[in-house]
Amino acid sequence: MSQTTRILFVDDEPAYCRIFSKRISADPRFQVETASSGPEALERLQRFPADIVITDLSMPLMDGIELLTEIKSRYPQIFILILTSDDSTAQVVKAMKAGAYDYLLKPFDFEMVERSIATILSHKAAVQAGLCSECLGDKQYCFENLIGQDRKMFEIYEMISQVAQTSATVLITGESGTGKELIASAIHAKSGRKDKPFIQINCAALTEGLISSELFGHEKGAFTGAVARKKGLFEQASGGTLFLDEIGDISPTTQVSLLRVLELGTFQRVGGSETITADVRLICATNRDLATAAREKQFREDLYYRLNVVSLQAPPLRDRKSDIPLLAQHFLERYCAINHKQIQGFTHDAMHLLCSYDWPGNCRELANIIEHAVIFSRSKVLDKDSLPSQIRPVERNASGLTLNLTSSTLADVEEALIRKVLVETNWNLKKAAETLDIARGTLYGKMEKYHLTKPT
Repeated sequence: MSQTTRILFVDDEPAYCRIFSKRISADPRFQVETASSGPEALERLQRFPADIVITDLSMPLMDGIELLTEIKSRYPQIFILILTSDDSTAQVVKAMKAGAYDYLLKPFDFEMVERSIATILSHKAAVQAGLCSECLGDKQYCFENLIGQDRKMFEIYEMISQVAQTSATVLITGESGTGKELIASAIHAKSGRKDKPFIQINCAALTEGLISSELFGHEKGAFTGAVARKKGLFEQASGGTLFLDEIGDISPTTQVSLLRVLELGTFQRVGGSETITADVRLICATNRDLATAAREKQFREDLYYRLNVVSLQAPPLRDRKSDIPLLAQHFLERYCAINHKQIQGFTHDAMHLLCSYDWPGNCRELANIIEHAVIFSRSKVLDKDSLPSQIRPVERNASGLTLNLTSSTLADVEEALIRKVLVETNWNLKKAAETLDIARGTLYGKMEKYHLTKPT
């Protein structure tokens, strides 16, 4: 290893710090510093840019999860290992969800420690090998066009590197907005077909009559409007890769045609008789459960097995929250460039909001929210007020009302209060009016205004 790996070890027990430093420092590949508390560790990181932080879970002043959260917010590129005396605690689960790369049991086995460090370094090496031309400087978390250093992403990177060297058909599954098209593009970029075309099509956006023409082409006069011969995407992508997004939405007729291409490697243009060889790497993606669809006869079972030679699942953003700071900064830089803005970063509160939200729309939703914030922000740093109300936490006040404290209007508060009292009084309007200290006629008017009716 040509570059020294910097490790910061954090534990409030001096003996552990001494033992760890003595053992790991003996290896010339590593440079080690220690800290006895979370605040000291954060201060140390300002002058010691660690690659890896190993921290105890239970510490005074600031526990390991609080330290983990702070480090991920300030230095998202750092890998964090958690030390714990009990691997069955809810705290360990919480730490892993918060972005810890892994955990180690105390008293720790140095062979296990070294194995964990070696795994992190091998993952970093894999990313380095996949750096795209735009990933310069310290962006060592970028693999081709994918961004992330969560463990789940490293598994994706490794699978991409392996499958790219083959011609196997790949099925990418995952929720909408998880970047399935980016995974497909990365497979192509790492393959021997990288200098040939990469063509993608959204199958859900085409009608049944149009998709066959788009995929296989058509001859002149094949149908009304076919005024000339047209090459389909299989021909246009010859020697390269064809990416079919939302493959689960194609019609049964198109499924039969696609199955023929996969089985025989040939096809015919619509309205033609010439047999054409398809020299194309096929990658498909879907947010549907095709296995279930095949069992329920909603998708051809034989086609499903032809497509599912190699399966990759894009993880949802809520399962890789440690990547949110990296992605948020990436989108910030992108949309600042597009909109000619100069915004330097995020406040601590803004980043905390981003990392706390569950992102049902995944990376696409994050990108949209950052773009919105960049467009409307007038400051040099994005604060929590720059972010839309949809990602702000809903809090409960002393009266038990559930309100969004940063965006509720007076009407929102009034409606919530009236609804709460109506429910508590079992929609007894007399009791509700007495509780609210208003006339019954006023209550009727408010109920009509807010369309409040008793559930049937």
